[in-house]
Amino acid sequence: MAEAEGYFAKEGLAVTLKTTRAEPGAAEALAQGQVDLAATSLEAILRFGPRTAKQGPRLVLGLTAAPPVALVVAESQKELVRSLEHLPGTRVGITSPGAPEQAWLAWLLARAGLSPGQVLLVSRGERGLSHAVETGDVHAALLREPAASRLLAAGQARLLVDLRTPVAVRQALGAGTVNAAVFMRADRRVRDRELAAFHRAVLAAESRLATATAAELAERLSSSITVPSEEFQGRLEACRALYLDDGAVTIAQVRETLTMIRAHVVLPATALVPPPEELLYAVSRRAIKPASTAR
Repeated sequence: MAEAEGYFAKEGLAVTLKTTRAEPGAAEALAQGQVDLAATSLEAILRFGPRTAKQGPRLVLGLTAAPPVALVVAESQKELVRSLEHLPGTRVGITSPGAPEQAWLAWLLARAGLSPGQVLLVSRGERGLSHAVETGDVHAALLREPAASRLLAAGQARLLVDLRTPVAVRQALGAGTVNAAVFMRADRRVRDRELAAFHRAVLAAESRLATATAAELAERLSSSITVPSEEFQGRLEACRALYLDDGAVTIAQVRETLTMIRAHVVLPATALVPPPEELLYAVSRRAIKPASTAR
Protein backbone atom coordinates (compact mmCIF):
# COMPACT_ATOMS: atom_id res chain seq x y z
CA MET A 1 0.00 0.00 0.00
CA ALA A 2 2.81 2.41 0.90
CA GLU A 3 4.54 1.66 -2.38
CA ALA A 4 1.38 1.84 -4.50
CA GLU A 5 0.26 5.16 -3.04
CA GLY A 6 3.74 6.69 -3.34
CA TYR A 7 4.19 7.18 0.42
CA PHE A 8 7.76 5.85 0.35
CA ALA A 9 8.67 8.17 -2.51
CA LYS A 10 7.05 11.11 -0.72
CA GLU A 11 9.36 10.45 2.23
CA GLY A 12 12.39 10.37 -0.06
CA LEU A 13 12.89 6.62 0.29
CA ALA A 14 13.80 4.21 -2.49
CA VAL A 15 12.29 0.97 -1.15
CA THR A 16 12.51 -2.37 -2.93
CA LEU A 17 9.91 -4.86 -1.72
CA LYS A 18 10.67 -8.58 -1.78
CA THR A 19 8.00 -11.13 -0.97
CA THR A 20 8.43 -14.59 0.54
CA ARG A 21 6.04 -17.53 0.71
CA ALA A 22 5.66 -17.34 4.48
CA GLU A 23 6.94 -15.65 7.64
CA PRO A 24 10.08 -17.85 8.02
CA GLY A 25 11.35 -16.77 4.61
CA ALA A 26 11.41 -13.10 5.59
CA ALA A 27 13.21 -13.91 8.86
CA GLU A 28 15.79 -16.01 6.99
CA ALA A 29 16.37 -13.20 4.46
CA LEU A 30 17.24 -10.87 7.33
CA ALA A 31 19.54 -13.45 8.92
CA GLN A 32 21.35 -13.94 5.61
CA GLY A 33 21.81 -10.21 5.04
CA GLN A 34 19.65 -10.21 1.91
CA VAL A 35 17.43 -7.39 3.20
CA ASP A 36 17.79 -4.38 5.49
CA LEU A 37 14.34 -4.80 7.09
CA ALA A 38 12.02 -7.77 7.40
CA ALA A 39 8.29 -7.74 8.11
CA THR A 40 7.54 -11.01 9.86
CA SER A 41 6.34 -12.39 13.19
CA LEU A 42 8.29 -12.29 16.43
CA GLU A 43 8.04 -16.08 16.59
CA ALA A 44 9.55 -16.44 13.11
CA ILE A 45 12.39 -14.02 13.86
CA LEU A 46 13.32 -16.08 16.93
CA ARG A 47 13.11 -19.41 15.10
CA PHE A 48 14.62 -18.47 11.75
CA GLY A 49 16.27 -15.08 12.21
CA PRO A 50 19.79 -13.95 13.23
CA ARG A 51 21.81 -16.43 15.26
CA THR A 52 24.57 -14.34 16.88
CA ALA A 53 24.46 -11.62 19.51
CA LYS A 54 26.27 -9.28 17.13
CA GLN A 55 23.55 -9.72 14.50
CA GLY A 56 20.73 -9.70 17.08
CA PRO A 57 17.25 -8.73 15.83
CA ARG A 58 15.82 -5.31 16.64
CA LEU A 59 12.09 -4.58 16.46
CA VAL A 60 11.64 -1.18 14.83
CA LEU A 61 7.92 -1.02 13.99
CA GLY A 62 4.97 -2.94 15.39
CA LEU A 63 2.25 -4.16 13.03
CA THR A 64 -0.17 -6.52 14.77
CA ALA A 65 -0.86 -7.69 18.32
CA ALA A 66 -1.61 -11.32 17.40
CA PRO A 67 -2.33 -13.44 14.34
CA PRO A 68 -5.65 -12.16 12.89
CA VAL A 69 -7.67 -15.15 14.05
CA ALA A 70 -10.75 -15.89 16.10
CA LEU A 71 -11.58 -19.01 18.05
CA VAL A 72 -15.12 -19.78 16.97
CA VAL A 73 -17.67 -22.47 17.81
CA ALA A 74 -19.70 -24.13 15.09
CA GLU A 75 -23.33 -23.02 15.36
CA SER A 76 -24.40 -26.67 15.63
CA GLN A 77 -22.12 -27.11 18.66
CA LYS A 78 -23.01 -23.93 20.55
CA GLU A 79 -24.85 -25.74 23.36
CA LEU A 80 -21.91 -28.08 23.96
CA VAL A 81 -19.12 -25.47 23.85
CA ARG A 82 -20.04 -22.27 25.61
CA SER A 83 -16.58 -21.27 26.89
CA LEU A 84 -12.94 -22.36 26.84
CA GLU A 85 -13.64 -24.56 29.87
CA HIS A 86 -15.96 -26.69 27.73
CA LEU A 87 -13.29 -27.55 25.13
CA PRO A 88 -11.77 -30.71 26.72
CA GLY A 89 -12.71 -33.75 24.64
CA THR A 90 -13.78 -31.71 21.62
CA ARG A 91 -12.40 -31.46 18.09
CA VAL A 92 -10.69 -28.11 17.49
CA GLY A 93 -9.79 -27.23 13.92
CA ILE A 94 -6.62 -25.48 12.79
CA THR A 95 -5.31 -24.73 9.32
CA SER A 96 -2.21 -26.95 9.55
CA PRO A 97 0.08 -28.54 12.17
CA GLY A 98 2.53 -25.96 13.50
CA ALA A 99 0.59 -23.00 12.08
CA PRO A 100 1.73 -19.71 13.71
CA GLU A 101 -1.57 -19.26 15.52
CA GLN A 102 -1.31 -22.68 17.19
CA ALA A 103 0.93 -21.28 19.94
CA TRP A 104 -1.68 -18.64 20.69
CA LEU A 105 -4.32 -21.36 21.03
CA ALA A 106 -2.08 -23.20 23.49
CA TRP A 107 -1.70 -19.97 25.44
CA LEU A 108 -5.46 -19.44 25.58
CA LEU A 109 -5.95 -23.00 26.80
CA ALA A 110 -3.26 -22.58 29.45
CA ARG A 111 -4.91 -19.42 30.74
CA ALA A 112 -8.09 -21.47 31.19
CA GLY A 113 -6.17 -24.16 33.07
CA LEU A 114 -6.20 -26.55 30.09
CA SER A 115 -3.54 -28.15 27.91
CA PRO A 116 -3.50 -28.87 24.16
CA GLY A 117 -3.56 -32.57 25.03
CA GLN A 118 -7.12 -32.19 26.33
CA VAL A 119 -8.48 -31.32 22.89
CA LEU A 120 -8.20 -33.15 19.58
CA LEU A 121 -6.50 -30.84 17.11
CA VAL A 122 -7.45 -31.52 13.50
CA SER A 123 -6.00 -29.74 10.47
CA ARG A 124 -8.25 -28.98 7.52
CA GLY A 125 -6.37 -26.38 5.49
CA GLU A 126 -7.46 -22.77 5.20
CA ARG A 127 -10.49 -23.37 2.96
CA GLY A 128 -11.38 -26.75 4.42
CA LEU A 129 -11.50 -25.33 7.92
CA SER A 130 -14.40 -23.03 7.11
CA HIS A 131 -16.31 -25.96 5.65
CA ALA A 132 -15.57 -28.03 8.77
CA VAL A 133 -17.18 -25.32 10.91
CA GLU A 134 -20.18 -24.98 8.61
CA THR A 135 -20.86 -28.73 8.70
CA GLY A 136 -20.06 -29.25 12.39
CA ASP A 137 -17.15 -31.57 11.53
CA VAL A 138 -15.28 -29.70 14.29
CA HIS A 139 -16.70 -28.31 17.50
CA ALA A 140 -14.52 -25.21 17.38
CA ALA A 141 -11.85 -23.77 15.12
CA LEU A 142 -9.16 -21.13 15.05
CA LEU A 143 -10.22 -19.27 11.91
CA ARG A 144 -8.17 -16.65 10.12
CA GLU A 145 -9.62 -13.54 8.64
CA PRO A 146 -11.65 -12.89 6.57
CA ALA A 147 -13.17 -16.38 6.99
CA ALA A 148 -13.91 -15.76 10.67
CA SER A 149 -15.89 -12.58 10.01
CA ARG A 150 -17.75 -14.21 7.13
CA LEU A 151 -18.99 -17.19 9.17
CA LEU A 152 -19.81 -15.03 12.18
CA ALA A 153 -21.82 -12.61 10.04
CA ALA A 154 -23.66 -15.50 8.38
CA GLY A 155 -24.65 -16.96 11.75
CA GLN A 156 -22.74 -20.19 11.05
CA ALA A 157 -20.39 -19.74 14.01
CA ARG A 158 -20.30 -18.19 17.48
CA LEU A 159 -17.34 -16.16 18.76
CA LEU A 160 -15.45 -17.72 21.66
CA VAL A 161 -12.21 -15.71 21.74
CA ASP A 162 -11.23 -12.81 19.48
CA LEU A 163 -7.60 -12.05 18.59
CA ARG A 164 -8.27 -10.01 15.45
CA THR A 165 -7.46 -6.52 16.77
CA PRO A 166 -5.18 -5.05 19.45
CA VAL A 167 -8.23 -4.11 21.52
CA ALA A 168 -9.64 -7.65 21.27
CA VAL A 169 -6.29 -9.18 22.23
CA ARG A 170 -6.05 -7.07 25.36
CA GLN A 171 -9.58 -8.05 26.33
CA ALA A 172 -8.88 -11.75 25.71
CA LEU A 173 -5.47 -11.97 27.35
CA GLY A 174 -5.57 -9.14 29.85
CA ALA A 175 -2.36 -7.71 28.38
CA GLY A 176 -0.98 -6.25 25.18
CA THR A 177 1.19 -8.35 22.87
CA VAL A 178 3.00 -8.07 19.54
CA ASN A 179 2.96 -10.52 16.66
CA ALA A 180 3.91 -9.13 13.27
CA ALA A 181 6.53 -6.38 13.21
CA VAL A 182 9.37 -4.95 11.16
CA PHE A 183 12.86 -6.02 12.25
CA MET A 184 16.43 -5.09 11.42
CA ARG A 185 19.81 -6.54 12.45
CA ALA A 186 21.88 -4.90 15.19
CA ASP A 187 24.98 -5.00 12.98
CA ARG A 188 23.18 -3.60 9.90
CA ARG A 189 21.24 -0.72 11.38
CA VAL A 190 19.18 1.52 9.16
CA ARG A 191 19.72 5.18 10.00
CA ASP A 192 17.17 6.65 12.41
CA ARG A 193 16.22 9.33 9.91
CA GLU A 194 15.34 6.69 7.31
CA LEU A 195 13.55 4.54 9.88
CA ALA A 196 11.40 7.51 10.90
CA ALA A 197 10.55 8.15 7.25
CA PHE A 198 9.72 4.46 6.80
CA HIS A 199 7.45 4.64 9.85
CA ARG A 200 5.58 7.61 8.46
CA ALA A 201 5.05 5.93 5.09
CA VAL A 202 3.73 2.70 6.63
CA LEU A 203 1.45 4.55 9.04
CA ALA A 204 0.07 6.57 6.15
CA ALA A 205 -0.64 3.31 4.34
CA GLU A 206 -2.41 1.90 7.39
CA SER A 207 -4.54 5.03 7.59
CA ARG A 208 -5.42 4.70 3.92
CA LEU A 209 -6.42 1.06 4.41
CA ALA A 210 -8.62 2.06 7.35
CA THR A 211 -10.65 4.62 5.43
CA ALA A 212 -10.56 4.03 1.67
CA THR A 213 -13.11 1.99 -0.26
CA ALA A 214 -12.15 -1.19 -2.06
CA ALA A 215 -12.78 0.52 -5.40
CA GLU A 216 -10.43 3.38 -4.54
CA LEU A 217 -7.66 1.02 -3.50
CA ALA A 218 -8.13 -1.20 -6.53
CA GLU A 219 -7.13 1.74 -8.75
CA ARG A 220 -3.61 1.61 -7.29
CA LEU A 221 -2.99 -1.92 -6.11
CA SER A 222 -2.03 -4.86 -8.29
CA SER A 223 -4.84 -7.04 -9.59
CA SER A 224 -3.08 -10.00 -7.97
CA ILE A 225 -4.22 -8.44 -4.67
CA THR A 226 -7.63 -7.04 -5.63
CA VAL A 227 -9.02 -9.90 -7.74
CA PRO A 228 -11.45 -11.51 -7.08
CA SER A 229 -13.09 -8.38 -5.75
CA GLU A 230 -15.30 -10.09 -3.16
CA GLU A 231 -12.27 -11.69 -1.49
CA PHE A 232 -10.39 -8.40 -1.56
CA GLN A 233 -13.32 -6.65 0.08
CA GLY A 234 -13.28 -9.20 2.90
CA ARG A 235 -9.54 -8.88 3.43
CA LEU A 236 -9.78 -5.11 3.41
CA GLU A 237 -12.50 -5.06 6.07
CA ALA A 238 -10.36 -7.37 8.21
CA CYS A 239 -7.43 -4.94 7.93
CA ARG A 240 -9.21 -1.78 9.02
CA ALA A 241 -8.68 -2.24 12.78
CA LEU A 242 -5.83 -4.74 12.57
CA TYR A 243 -2.76 -2.64 13.27
CA LEU A 244 -1.10 -1.46 16.46
CA ASP A 245 -1.73 2.23 17.08
CA ASP A 246 1.07 4.28 15.48
CA GLY A 247 3.19 1.12 15.24
CA ALA A 248 4.19 1.55 18.88
CA VAL A 249 5.34 -1.45 20.93
CA THR A 250 6.20 -1.41 24.64
CA ILE A 251 8.66 -3.50 26.59
CA ALA A 252 5.70 -5.01 28.45
CA GLN A 253 4.15 -6.19 25.16
CA VAL A 254 7.43 -7.77 24.07
CA ARG A 255 7.92 -9.43 27.45
CA GLU A 256 4.39 -10.86 27.45
CA THR A 257 4.81 -12.29 23.95
CA LEU A 258 8.23 -13.76 24.69
CA THR A 259 6.72 -15.50 27.71
CA MET A 260 4.09 -17.09 25.47
CA ILE A 261 6.64 -18.14 22.84
CA ARG A 262 9.00 -19.71 25.37
CA ALA A 263 6.12 -21.67 26.90
CA HIS A 264 4.43 -22.92 23.75
CA VAL A 265 6.94 -22.86 20.87
CA VAL A 266 9.82 -25.28 20.42
CA LEU A 267 12.76 -23.01 19.62
CA PRO A 268 15.96 -24.39 18.06
CA ALA A 269 19.01 -24.72 20.30
CA THR A 270 20.64 -21.91 18.33
CA ALA A 271 17.73 -19.51 18.83
CA LEU A 272 18.71 -16.04 19.97
CA VAL A 273 16.22 -14.54 22.43
CA PRO A 274 17.40 -11.05 23.43
CA PRO A 275 16.02 -9.37 26.55
CA PRO A 276 12.94 -7.25 25.74
CA GLU A 277 14.87 -4.05 26.46
CA GLU A 278 17.46 -5.07 23.87
CA LEU A 279 15.06 -6.43 21.28
CA LEU A 280 12.96 -3.26 21.15
CA TYR A 281 14.63 -0.50 19.13
CA ALA A 282 13.08 2.86 19.93
CA VAL A 283 12.87 5.12 16.91
CA SER A 284 12.29 8.70 18.02
CA ARG A 285 8.53 9.16 18.37
CA ARG A 286 9.10 12.89 17.92
CA ALA A 287 10.41 12.21 14.41
CA ILE A 288 7.38 10.08 13.54
CA LYS A 289 4.63 12.08 15.25
CA PRO A 290 4.02 14.85 12.67
CA ALA A 291 2.76 12.42 10.04
CA SER A 292 0.87 10.17 12.44
CA THR A 293 -1.04 13.03 14.03
CA ALA A 294 -2.00 14.23 10.56
CA ARG A 295 -3.83 10.96 10.12
